[in-house]
Amino acid sequence: MKKSNPAGRMPISAHLRELRKRLVMVLVGIVLGAIAGWYLYDPVMAFMTEPLRALDSATTQINFHTIGAAFDLKLQVAIWIGTIITCPWWIFQIGAFIAPGLRRREKLYITVFGLVGVVLFCAGAATGVWVAPKAVHILQSFIPDGGVSLLQASSYVSFYMRLVIIFGLSYLFPEVLVLLNFLGLLPVRAMLRAWRWVTMICFVFAAIANPLPSPWPMTIQALVLIALYLLAVLVCWIRERYIKYGRKLRPRPSAQSSNDIGEGVSLPRRRRIPRKRVD
Repeated sequence: MKKSNPAGRMPISAHLRELRKRLVMVLVGIVLGAIAGWYLYDPVMAFMTEPLRALDSATTQINFHTIGAAFDLKLQVAIWIGTIITCPWWIFQIGAFIAPGLRRREKLYITVFGLVGVVLFCAGAATGVWVAPKAVHILQSFIPDGGVSLLQASSYVSFYMRLVIIFGLSYLFPEVLVLLNFLGLLPVRAMLRAWRWVTMICFVFAAIANPLPSPWPMTIQALVLIALYLLAVLVCWIRERYIKYGRKLRPRPSAQSSNDIGEGVSLPRRRRIPRKRVD
């Protein structure tokens, strides 16, 4: 088969069949993960509703507004859990679909970007999990005396999940910048020229995504995003210098620069001796 098709080319129909195969395998993995998430529903919900139970007053209650709302919520949380715990599986399927068309170095880049992306997303999600209880405590403190907060279970779970996902995605911002630089679409100079806009966007995003009324959590999150941005700039700068100058990341001294050391000293010219003509 390699002799008849040395370039390894595939028709569009073969690509579509491969894509369908990978999608089916992704769905099967998520369904299996959702089955496991069905049994993990009780401890996960206990963890998510712990901030409400930790409130001093009993003015906040979780309610289900329809007969089937509890079942719908359990199914939603189970699918969410299944998607998270099977992320290595469906990420592998995505990589297996695009890997045949990549070179060896490109496959290495994708592997590194995937691992770093998982680490950054988990770090951001952990930050969201840390912020969520504090946000619930502060927001529920605005309930006046004598009032009761009847929270819909689906609304509370959606608030919790969105908060965690938004924090996780925000930490992927520097990896996107590095990826654009590797693709040759965003040079380091353009990244440095836009530092004012990046700073403003980080603070605006932190103000919108952070539900805490205190300015300190917003400021800390914005500073973390700016630090990740500067780290991305440093990685891109090292890469560009490595491509241009090699491992030393600096221009090599040329022969012209070495001759310039004795600048101002004129060397005597060699006298040209004419050759005698032989008849």
